[in-house]
Amino acid sequence: MDRRTALTTALALALASAGLSACGHVDGEPITPAPRPTGQFPDIGYADWSEAEPAYRFYPGDEIEVSVPSAAELNKSVVVQPDGRVALPLVGPIMAADRTIEELETSLTQAYGQQLLRPQVQVSVKSTAPLKVFVGGEVGNPGVYDMAGDGDALRAVIQAGGFKSSSKRSQVIVIRRGPEGRAMMRTVDLLKGLTDPRGADLVPLRRFDVVYVPRSGASEAGLFMQQYLRDLLPISFSYAVNGYSK
Repeated sequence: MDRRTALTTALALALASAGLSACGHVDGEPITPAPRPTGQFPDIGYADWSEAEPAYRFYPGDEIEVSVPSAAELNKSVVVQPDGRVALPLVGPIMAADRTIEELETSLTQAYGQQLLRPQVQVSVKSTAPLKVFVGGEVGNPGVYDMAGDGDALRAVIQAGGFKSSSKRSQVIVIRRGPEGRAMMRTVDLLKGLTDPRGADLVPLRRFDVVYVPRSGASEAGLFMQQYLRDLLPISFSYAVNGYSK
C-alpha cells in the first residue's frame, strides 16, 4: 500500500469512528428535511380598465416623415427598423420604437443640435405597421395575428378561425397594456355581437392586445386568468431592444 492510499484509508476510518457521515450529520440521528416556504404572495391584480386613447407610439415597420425646416435637404421618409431605430443623415441611428411623436421630435432635435444651430425637427406618421394581437383559448387557430386597419375583438376571433363549439362567447377576456405599463383586463359579450350587431360591444383593439376565449361553463376562468395567463403572458408590457427596456 502506497503512502497516499494509506492516508486516505486512515482518514476514512477516523470519520467512521467519529460517527460522522459525508453529509455532515451524526449517524443514527434522523435527517430533518429543509422547511418548505409558507409565505403567501400578494395578489398583484390588474389596473382599472380605461378607454382613454394614449398617444401613438412608433413600432418597427412604421414609416415616419422627418422634416427639418432650417435644413430642407435633411427632410426624409424613414422606416423604423426591426431593432426599433431609424437612420438619418448627419446623426447616428436614433431609437424610435415605443416613443411618441413628441418624444421622438425631442430626441432628433437634440441629436441634430450637435450639427445645426437651433434645429426644430418635425415628425409625422406616414404609414403604420399592422396591429399585432394575440388570440387564444377556444378558437380554431390560436396564435399571433396582424390586424389590417382598425380591428376589434370579434374580428380577431374570426381571423383566428372562429369560435369552437366549446367556447363561452359571452365572456371573452381582453387584456391590454395600461397606464405605466400595467395590464388591464375586461370581459366582453361577443355573443351579442353575433346576434345583435347594433348593441354589440366589440372592443376596438390596440397593438399587443390579448383576446382569450374561455371554455363554456368553466367557472374557474377567473382563477385561470389569475394564475396562468397573467403570469405567462406572451408579451412584455414594454419594448425591449438588445436587453434595454423602455
